[in-house]
Amino acid sequence: MNSNSIPTSFGSLRPWSACDKPSLVRYANNRKVWLNLRDSFPHPYTEASADAFLTMVGRQNPVTFFAMATVEEAVGGIGVSLGSDVHRLTAELGYWLAEPFWGRGIVSEAIAAFTEYTFDRFGLVRIHAEPYANNLASCRVLEKAGYIAEGRMRSSAIKDGVLVDQWMYAAVRQRA
Repeated sequence: MNSNSIPTSFGSLRPWSACDKPSLVRYANNRKVWLNLRDSFPHPYTEASADAFLTMVGRQNPVTFFAMATVEEAVGGIGVSLGSDVHRLTAELGYWLAEPFWGRGIVSEAIAAFTEYTFDRFGLVRIHAEPYANNLASCRVLEKAGYIAEGRMRSSAIKDGVLVDQWMYAAVRQRA
């Protein structure tokens, strides 16, 4: 297992590799997945989309985007965007999971493990996520992973041509 890999009950969180392209295209090309993500996650999700993403993550140093993987294949993704300047001790969390794997507790486990890894690896004190308010499943997985709802951001995003609210969730670690 790669030193950047995080073991889980479903497999691992690990850096993406070129071998993940077929499963990435298969699972990411799903409108239901896209509806819960930012528009920078393309739809339709093509082989060219996968090539661009895998090239980008292959150049990451440090690695901040990981595959959620079973023993057989990548079934989703999780990552953080590290803050800078006055936000240098914070990061924003993002994640997605292939629809056939929904409802199995995979994302809650992945978020909890990845949050601890990210706090330790980058010396952060705060990690936040901004799920769309209508994505109740995402809110629940964040809560199960120990994130706290801090507030509702009204009319904060436009997705699929509709103005939507988002929730602000965060996990905070006290510095020693």
